[in-house]
Amino acid sequence: MTTGATTTGDRADHRVPEWDALFIGGRWAPRPMSPAIEVVSPHDAHVVGRAPMATPDDVDLAVASARHAFDTGPWPHLEPSERVALLRRFADVYEARQEEMALLITAEMGSPVTFSRLAQAWAPWSLLDVTLGLASLIEWEEERPGLFGRTLVRREPVGVVAAIAPWNVPQMTIMSKLAPALVAGCTVVVKPSPETPLDALLMAEWIAEAGLPEGVVSVLPAGREVGEYLVSHPGIDKVAFTGSTVAGRRIGSICGDQIKRVGLELGGKSAAIILDDADLAGVATGLRFASFMNSGQACAAQTRVLAPRHRHDEVADALGEVARSLVVGNPFEEATEIGPMVSRRHQNRVSGYIALGIDEGARVVAGGPGEPDGLGGGCYVRPTVFASVENSMRIASEEIFGPVVVVIPYDGEEEAVRIANESEYGLAGSVWTGDQSHGLEVARRIRTGTIGINKYAPDLSSPFGGYKASGIGREYGREGLEEYFELKSIAP
Repeated sequence: MTTGATTTGDRADHRVPEWDALFIGGRWAPRPMSPAIEVVSPHDAHVVGRAPMATPDDVDLAVASARHAFDTGPWPHLEPSERVALLRRFADVYEARQEEMALLITAEMGSPVTFSRLAQAWAPWSLLDVTLGLASLIEWEEERPGLFGRTLVRREPVGVVAAIAPWNVPQMTIMSKLAPALVAGCTVVVKPSPETPLDALLMAEWIAEAGLPEGVVSVLPAGREVGEYLVSHPGIDKVAFTGSTVAGRRIGSICGDQIKRVGLELGGKSAAIILDDADLAGVATGLRFASFMNSGQACAAQTRVLAPRHRHDEVADALGEVARSLVVGNPFEEATEIGPMVSRRHQNRVSGYIALGIDEGARVVAGGPGEPDGLGGGCYVRPTVFASVENSMRIASEEIFGPVVVVIPYDGEEEAVRIANESEYGLAGSVWTGDQSHGLEVARRIRTGTIGINKYAPDLSSPFGGYKASGIGREYGREGLEEYFELKSIAP
């Protein structure tokens, strides 16, 4: 199934797994390593692992297995408590091996190891734990009075789910689909990104160890073409996707044509509104994480900072100081706050936006073009803050997905709300103020799925998702679980 590999340099004391098999229907299916996905460290370009590349034939096998398990197998017919008991075994293995997961994801995509421990390993386990706890709170069948007598409303699993995850927080975006789908009684085919296949296959080992029934889960690393084949497959009842808005539109159109259930968690260009009475030291501390988390490779990052015009330079200088003080470098170093971009291609994309900002007339406060000193071999960019930005500029309207923050001046609170809402996205946001109650009033006026007062961090028990081009549906909490039910009304 797997072979452990030992690498040189920073990773010399850590196991880096390689796989020569795919996880199809709960069993390991040997596959030739050609074509293979070769995962290369974005820090220093050494190979950190290899995995088989799934083909359309593998998709057919996985969907057939999931279909059979759902249509004829025990999984959807177990009592919810029985499914939870089996999934608790998975959660226990996951909890015990979080450090292994964190280190593997740091190797794969360059997430700073401290962030990996929090968001790439602990948070997925916590989301699984929270979702398992919700099962006992769901009314799987409820009786309602009706015009013609009583009605029984029953929650049933939606069916076979295709769960498609991106590379930036791969386990978190897998678990936000896998956990509620399995609790609901669905079977799942997981397609991780080709940039991050290894963590998904490690997770598959843990699922096998937990002893879930045959056919319930498959894991198929693959690229865009195989992903589209999976989305289009007639055996799939629901697609749950996290990724770019461009890809989301394509997936949504396919699902719409087939009248197939779909959940889309897409991009963002979130606004942090700094009100007149905000404590700037607190703002700088809070945005150090909220704007630059995961090296800026986060859909919910607070990348548009709206400042009162008379405080614009003060805010820009404070954020510039934050950007200059961020520790950039080897993602395995405990002090590192900004790691590499996931790939050379993405590094070039982010660098292109930095150059574009200068061409558009924005003022560079910190960072700017070029790579950080001493890190020329990796996929690094300099944490960058732009000032004097207009909301119509591309650096203010398009998702950059890197450590790039823009500061936009506004005149009056009404204009701040208008600018915040003047975006095709509506995923996240924040309001920074000395008056919590007033901050809440402003937050209620922002058209976005999640928003914080003097902070930003989504809660795993509350719904997460976006307005407008940021997506359709919600993940996390009870609302995330409800996405995997069909409702049936029975008149006894």
